[in-house]
Amino acid sequence: MLFNYHTHTPRCGHAYGTEREYTEAALKAGMKVLGFSDHTAYDFLGRPFRDRPMRMKPEELPEYAETVRGLAEEYAGKIEILLGVEAEYYPTYFSRLLEILRESGIRYMILGQHYVGDEIGEPYCGRKTEDESILTRYVDQSIEALQTGLFTYFAHPDLMNFIGDAAAYEREMGRLCRAARQTDTPLEINLLGLSEGRHYPNPAFWKIAAREGNEVILGYDAHRPEQLLNRAVEQSARRMAEKLGLKLIEKPVIREL
Repeated sequence: MLFNYHTHTPRCGHAYGTEREYTEAALKAGMKVLGFSDHTAYDFLGRPFRDRPMRMKPEELPEYAETVRGLAEEYAGKIEILLGVEAEYYPTYFSRLLEILRESGIRYMILGQHYVGDEIGEPYCGRKTEDESILTRYVDQSIEALQTGLFTYFAHPDLMNFIGDAAAYEREMGRLCRAARQTDTPLEINLLGLSEGRHYPNPAFWKIAAREGNEVILGYDAHRPEQLLNRAVEQSARRMAEKLGLKLIEKPVIREL
């Protein structure tokens, strides 16, 4: 695996290791491109929001950008380092998000839709639910995000932990996969979820993606530097993709902000 665009930093409150340690691990793994995409700062325009550590604060964004750009210059010729973020799509606050990201020189976004609504008083998408309305909202919101044309790829699109009617899951995730294909947005097989035995990658989802002809990319979703060296989980994901007949690509087209 020579390209990874899904890498976090301690600013999100649940990752460990310095940017330099991630870079050195990527070099040791033989990577050509390392994209940092920490959980984005979000300006909720004065509204109170959850206090569980999950994203950097707006005041941390400039320093994050400066640190990554500095490493990109230092390691030029050895490895290409890209500056990005992982972001949810919250329509009420999205235009403000784009403003602060562009002000800091963020190059790309990957979509990581962890909550429906705007996460203020809403359930985490990884929590088990049989509620079809939550599934539908997740898909509707994700499709709206994809249609902005601003996301380089969709991280762990199967995060929604729906345990209800299988036909409803097939119907709704079919809509999502078709929207991803129509907007030329690759879907990520998440290696962190695979290595930790989470509920994703979900085989039911990836069977739908194979049927719909989606492009698929691997993402380490690294929260520790050593995770970039986990060749076993990469090979496991490749075997899964081959078995299902998924269209695996190595690198996406970066959608500049």
